[in-house]
Amino acid sequence: MTSKIRHMTIDSADAHSLASFWSAALGEPLHADDEEALIEGAGLLFVTVPERKTTKNRIHLDLQPQDRTREEEVDRLLALGATLVDDRRRADGTGWAVLADPEGNEFCVERSAAERAG
Repeated sequence: MTSKIRHMTIDSADAHSLASFWSAALGEPLHADDEEALIEGAGLLFVTVPERKTTKNRIHLDLQPQDRTREEEVDRLLALGATLVDDRRRADGTGWAVLADPEGNEFCVERSAAERAG
């Protein structure tokens, strides 16, 4: 028998605060207890650790908007507390935006399926 990935665990300074950002970003409910916070529908588990993030992520999430354009999704995530790290969007509509969550973890926002098809 093989293994499967149950959760992707994300170290954070404040698990509940960071998980709340991601819960809002993904539109998935948050399940929290004293030590950790879980967004089960996305397979993300947040734990509080004493160390701060110091270098670029070796792994990151790529988000694809489902009901809006990439630009609308970037604007929505910025309003939730993300920051723009690197703008890789091109004039022809291709590319992506690199954002960081409130604790500095990078993630990308790609074009929606409708934008890719159109």
